[in-house]
Amino acid sequence: MKNVLEVKELSKMYSKVLAADKVSFEIGEGEIFALIGPNGAGKTTTIRMISTLLMPTSGDAVVEGHSVVRSPEKVRECITYLPDEAGAYKNMTGIKYLRFMAGLFVTDLDGINKCVDRAKEICGLGERLNDKIGSYSRGMIRKLLLARAVMNRPKLAILDEPTSGLDVLNAIEIRKMIKQLAAEEKMSFLLSSHNMLEIEFVSDRVGIISKGHLLVCGTADDLKARYNAPNLEEVFERVVNENEIH
Repeated sequence: MKNVLEVKELSKMYSKVLAADKVSFEIGEGEIFALIGPNGAGKTTTIRMISTLLMPTSGDAVVEGHSVVRSPEKVRECITYLPDEAGAYKNMTGIKYLRFMAGLFVTDLDGINKCVDRAKEICGLGERLNDKIGSYSRGMIRKLLLARAVMNRPKLAILDEPTSGLDVLNAIEIRKMIKQLAAEEKMSFLLSSHNMLEIEFVSDRVGIISKGHLLVCGTADDLKARYNAPNLEEVFERVVNENEIH
């Protein structure tokens, strides 16, 4: 399996605070990798560096052979980033929003139509796409945003808290969408979430970060066996607490 993303000793210093310290991991083609940690652990900083929104203090991340330091514009052509706080234009209808966003990815009409058709299929909102987004539930908006994020077939989709604030049924639908895109289209995902059940269900591998350090990486089953824990939540607690002691 070839690597779509290679993170190489990525570091970020804010004034005298080291928010990320030599973070290294990789994501293969079609792999779902979850980066988890407590608040302030360095997750968002790491994700924003990979997304080219922050310049690293040192180190690098390479997406499809393109460096976030030397060729950020090339990286942006390969990725999509959906932050937790992402929203949509509430006065637009869903379909107009998708057409507008597709026009940012491609310029020809045929390309726009293909992106929109793909987004319509992924989000599954049907006739509701003709209604204004302001009338949508939070779950409908997240489906629309996820469809927007992947409609141009990025090599790497970066999703921060993809099911935040959703009810159980909508969250399950979003998770299934992500797994299906990875399995059927070999799309790679970098996820961040505080929901350990979600991470255990969705991800192929998990990385736990605390105080800017990536402490462990592995499949959920491997980590549970290594720490003799019944679930990922207890693994998370033990890893983070051990780091606090040291």
